[in-house]
Amino acid sequence: MGNLIKKYEHEVVTDDFDLAGKASSAIKRVLKNLGISPQLVRRVAIISYEAEINIIIHSHGGKIILEIYDDRIRIKAQDRGPGIEDIELALSEGFSTADRKARELGFGAGMGLPNIRKNADGFKIESSSSGTKIEIDIIMD
Repeated sequence: MGNLIKKYEHEVVTDDFDLAGKASSAIKRVLKNLGISPQLVRRVAIISYEAEINIIIHSHGGKIILEIYDDRIRIKAQDRGPGIEDIELALSEGFSTADRKARELGFGAGMGLPNIRKNADGFKIESSSSGTKIEIDIIMD
Protein backbone atom coordinates (compact mmCIF):
# COMPACT_ATOMS: atom_id res chain seq x y z
CA MET A 1 0.00 0.00 0.00
CA GLY A 2 1.15 3.53 -0.78
CA ASN A 3 1.73 6.50 1.50
CA LEU A 4 -1.14 8.04 3.44
CA ILE A 5 -1.96 11.49 2.03
CA LYS A 6 -5.06 12.46 4.00
CA LYS A 7 -7.40 11.02 6.61
CA TYR A 8 -10.93 12.17 7.43
CA GLU A 9 -13.35 10.81 10.05
CA HIS A 10 -17.04 11.44 10.50
CA GLU A 11 -19.22 10.25 13.39
CA VAL A 12 -22.59 8.78 12.35
CA VAL A 13 -25.54 8.81 14.76
CA THR A 14 -28.04 5.97 14.79
CA ASP A 15 -31.58 6.74 13.63
CA ASP A 16 -30.65 10.33 12.61
CA PHE A 17 -32.27 10.40 9.17
CA ASP A 18 -32.15 14.22 9.09
CA LEU A 19 -28.36 14.05 8.77
CA ALA A 20 -28.33 11.08 6.38
CA GLY A 21 -25.77 11.78 3.68
CA LYS A 22 -23.77 14.34 5.65
CA ALA A 23 -20.68 12.13 6.00
CA SER A 24 -20.69 11.03 2.36
CA SER A 25 -21.17 14.64 1.17
CA ALA A 26 -18.19 15.75 3.25
CA ILE A 27 -16.09 12.88 1.84
CA LYS A 28 -17.11 13.86 -1.69
CA ARG A 29 -15.97 17.47 -1.03
CA VAL A 30 -12.61 16.30 0.33
CA LEU A 31 -12.00 14.17 -2.78
CA LYS A 32 -13.07 16.90 -5.22
CA ASN A 33 -10.80 19.42 -3.46
CA LEU A 34 -7.88 17.02 -3.94
CA GLY A 35 -8.60 16.75 -7.66
CA ILE A 36 -9.63 13.07 -7.59
CA SER A 37 -11.25 11.97 -10.86
CA PRO A 38 -15.05 12.29 -11.07
CA GLN A 39 -15.37 8.53 -11.71
CA LEU A 40 -13.57 7.68 -8.48
CA VAL A 41 -15.45 10.36 -6.54
CA ARG A 42 -18.73 8.84 -7.72
CA ARG A 43 -17.76 5.31 -6.64
CA VAL A 44 -16.53 6.52 -3.24
CA ALA A 45 -19.70 8.61 -2.79
CA ILE A 46 -21.90 5.57 -3.42
CA ILE A 47 -19.86 3.41 -1.05
CA SER A 48 -19.71 5.98 1.74
CA TYR A 49 -23.42 6.86 1.44
CA GLU A 50 -24.53 3.22 1.59
CA ALA A 51 -22.23 2.55 4.56
CA GLU A 52 -23.47 5.68 6.34
CA ILE A 53 -27.13 4.73 5.83
CA ASN A 54 -26.46 1.21 7.09
CA ILE A 55 -24.97 2.66 10.30
CA ILE A 56 -27.97 4.98 10.73
CA ILE A 57 -30.53 2.21 10.16
CA HIS A 58 -28.97 -0.90 11.66
CA SER A 59 -26.53 0.04 14.43
CA HIS A 60 -26.03 1.89 17.69
CA GLY A 61 -23.92 4.52 15.90
CA GLY A 62 -20.44 4.48 14.45
CA LYS A 63 -18.09 6.27 12.10
CA ILE A 64 -16.97 6.49 8.51
CA ILE A 65 -13.24 6.91 7.94
CA LEU A 66 -11.72 8.07 4.66
CA GLU A 67 -8.04 7.35 4.02
CA ILE A 68 -6.45 8.62 0.84
CA TYR A 69 -3.20 6.99 -0.21
CA ASP A 70 -1.17 7.72 -3.31
CA ASP A 71 -2.40 4.47 -4.91
CA ARG A 72 -5.88 3.93 -3.42
CA ILE A 73 -8.78 5.32 -1.47
CA ARG A 74 -9.88 3.36 1.57
CA ILE A 75 -13.24 3.70 3.29
CA LYS A 76 -13.75 2.13 6.69
CA ALA A 77 -17.20 1.90 8.23
CA GLN A 78 -17.28 0.86 11.87
CA ASP A 79 -20.36 0.60 14.03
CA ARG A 80 -21.24 -0.34 17.58
CA GLY A 81 -23.47 -3.39 17.33
CA PRO A 82 -25.70 -5.29 17.14
CA GLY A 83 -23.85 -6.99 14.26
CA ILE A 84 -25.00 -8.87 11.18
CA GLU A 85 -26.40 -12.32 11.87
CA ASP A 86 -25.85 -13.78 8.38
CA ILE A 87 -23.31 -11.86 6.30
CA GLU A 88 -23.86 -13.89 3.11
CA LEU A 89 -27.59 -13.25 3.28
CA ALA A 90 -27.01 -9.54 3.98
CA LEU A 91 -24.83 -9.37 0.85
CA SER A 92 -27.67 -10.59 -1.36
CA GLU A 93 -29.64 -7.96 -3.28
CA GLY A 94 -33.00 -7.12 -1.77
CA PHE A 95 -32.42 -8.64 1.67
CA SER A 96 -33.12 -6.13 4.45
CA THR A 97 -33.73 -6.07 8.18
CA ALA A 98 -34.68 -2.38 8.15
CA ASP A 99 -37.56 -1.41 10.39
CA ARG A 100 -40.84 0.14 9.26
CA LYS A 101 -39.70 3.70 9.97
CA ALA A 102 -36.65 3.36 7.70
CA ARG A 103 -38.74 1.81 4.93
CA GLU A 104 -41.39 4.54 5.18
CA LEU A 105 -38.61 7.10 4.70
CA GLY A 106 -37.46 5.31 1.54
CA PHE A 107 -34.49 3.45 3.01
CA GLY A 108 -33.89 -0.23 3.65
CA ALA A 109 -34.31 -1.67 0.16
CA GLY A 110 -31.56 -4.23 0.78
CA MET A 111 -29.08 -2.78 -1.71
CA GLY A 112 -26.56 -1.21 0.69
CA LEU A 113 -23.97 -3.97 1.02
CA PRO A 114 -24.42 -5.20 -2.59
CA ASN A 115 -23.86 -1.63 -3.89
CA ILE A 116 -20.79 -1.22 -1.68
CA ARG A 117 -19.27 -4.48 -2.90
CA LYS A 118 -20.13 -3.73 -6.55
CA ASN A 119 -18.26 -0.38 -6.45
CA ALA A 120 -15.23 -1.67 -4.54
CA ASP A 121 -11.94 -3.06 -5.81
CA GLY A 122 -11.36 -4.61 -2.38
CA PHE A 123 -14.05 -5.50 0.16
CA LYS A 124 -13.71 -6.99 3.64
CA ILE A 125 -16.43 -7.31 6.28
CA GLU A 126 -16.34 -8.58 9.85
CA SER A 127 -19.29 -8.61 12.22
CA SER A 128 -20.05 -9.65 15.78
CA SER A 129 -22.56 -8.62 18.42
CA SER A 130 -20.27 -5.72 19.38
CA GLY A 131 -20.27 -4.24 15.88
CA THR A 132 -19.54 -4.47 12.18
CA LYS A 133 -16.39 -3.33 10.39
CA ILE A 134 -16.24 -2.89 6.65
CA GLU A 135 -13.06 -1.99 4.79
CA ILE A 136 -13.32 -0.98 1.15
CA ASP A 137 -10.49 -0.15 -1.26
CA ILE A 138 -10.81 1.73 -4.52
CA ILE A 139 -7.68 1.63 -6.65
CA MET A 140 -6.55 4.97 -8.13
CA ASP A 141 -6.60 5.23 -11.92
